[in-house]
Order: sequence, then C-alpha cells, then structure tokens
Amino acid sequence: MEIPVPPPPAAAVDKVVDYFNLPCPIPFEELHREAMMSLKPDLFEGMRFDFTKMLNQKFTLNHSVLMGPTEIPSQSTETIKIPTAHYEFGSTFIDHPRLLLWGRILTDGRLNARVKCDLSENLTFKANAQLTNEPHMSHGMFNFDYKGKDYRTQFQLGNGALLGASYIQSVTQHLSLGGEVFWAGQHRKSGVGYAARYNTDKMVATGQVASTGMVLLSYVQKVSEKVSLASEFMCNYLSRDVTASFGYDYILRQCRLRGKIDSNGCVAAFLEERLNMGLNFILSAELDHRKKDYKFGFGLTVGE
Repeated sequence: MEIPVPPPPAAAVDKVVDYFNLPCPIPFEELHREAMMSLKPDLFEGMRFDFTKMLNQKFTLNHSVLMGPTEIPSQSTETIKIPTAHYEFGSTFIDHPRLLLWGRILTDGRLNARVKCDLSENLTFKANAQLTNEPHMSHGMFNFDYKGKDYRTQFQLGNGALLGASYIQSVTQHLSLGGEVFWAGQHRKSGVGYAARYNTDKMVATGQVASTGMVLLSYVQKVSEKVSLASEFMCNYLSRDVTASFGYDYILRQCRLRGKIDSNGCVAAFLEERLNMGLNFILSAELDHRKKDYKFGFGLTVGE
C-alpha cells in the first residue's frame, strides 16, 4: 500500500501594495508627536493650580494660578531667577466637530487665542495669535489644511511676511514622505525641508532634515499598550550642536509617568496621578547637572 505524499507547500504570495487605497498620513507638523509625548512633557517650576468648570456641553471656563521663579537673561553662566506669580483666565468653546475657539489671558497682559474651523470635509482653517505688551513680540499665524485621500497639504501665513507650505504623501501602507518650504520676508531667510515617517503597530521611526542645518531623528517603540520608549537625535550641521535624548511613557491604573534624559546631563520626570474623579495631582522635576539648575514643581488639576 502506497503512502500518500503530502503536496508541496504553496509558495508564499507577496503582499501587493494597493497604491489606490493608501491611508491618509498625519499632518507634517505632527511627524514627531509620539516621541514628543515622552520627551517633551509639560514641565514647570513652583506651584500650579488649574480649575476647569464645564458650563454646558460646548462651553468651558478655566482658571489657573502659577507661583514660581522665572528665569531672566544673564551674560554669566549662572541661572538668575526672580519670584513671580500669575493668574490665567481662559475659556473654550467646542462645537464638535467643526468649530473650536480657545482663549487665555494672563495678569501680565499676555493674550493667547486659537481658532479651528472645518470649512468643509477636507479643508480646515486654523489661526493662532499671541499679543503682549512688549514691542515686536506679538505674532499671529493663519493655516489652511487640506486633507486628501492619501495626502495632506498646508499653507501658512504669518506676521513678519512669513510664508510657508508643506506636503506629505503616503507611499505605502506604512511609509510616508513629505517636504516643506518657507520664506521669512522680515529676516530675508528661506528654507527647504524633507521628512520621512515609517510606522507600524509597534514602532514609529521619523527622520527630518532642513536646509537651515537641522537634522532630527526620532524612534518610538511600543513595548505594550501602556509602555512606550522613545529616543531622539537632533543636530545642526552648521553650528555643530548635537543632542541625544531617551524617554519613556508609562501608563498605570491611576497615574501616568513620563521622563527623559539627554546627552547634556538634563534629567526630567513628570507624574500625573488621578486621586479621584476630576482631581489630579501633578509632580514635575528637571535636573540640569551641567548648568546646576534644578527645578521642582507640584500642582492640582480640578475638573475634566
């Protein structure tokens, strides 16, 4: 009796990229957003208290108090700080998902405002403004973002005769390429930049280079749903400045811990702990061993 011979295994079929069904990439200005979550936490020094009151489903009021030292420019290597205190009042109006109005005003006279409006399903208008009492320090920016099926483009217009444009295109299911150009008429400077981003379910790798001399590389590894590790390499080949950073983002059941360490000897950590519904405790620390500058802060956030 003959023993049946199993058929040979079928050859693996390579997955063909469907270039007519590519995902839409993230905006060009958010290429490094995963790395920034770990490497750029909202650090502060002193005491901070934030209170948020929701009047209805669309309108929210915000009150913030910050007491802590402020650094002032100095020609010496030592850091000079003076004690300051600020109160900030703000409001937010959200008509989801088409309109967002955001405003903040401080006791020192600074006013910050943002507007985001969806003019159509694919076209979005954004405006940012900052007004101060100091001469030549106020600025504004207007953006028009267009979202295509597998690409995004943005046009920028700002004070000081600032013009800019960016474009990013999905090349495969995981790879997107883009570029940007800008012209600062007030300073008579222009620049061109290029970027690439590769992302999967477990990692995100991004590279960016510009004619201004900036080179920025970042990598984020998602160890699990609650743990992410990030690294960043930034250098300027014109000024020869180089900085490497490593950070982490750890989400626990009741808190979130983020931190980083860089090649300049700076170590930072930021803790957000949920004490109760609508009540969060915040701890912030930053140690700059090279400059001997140590910053510590704590705060409370009330409201959602």
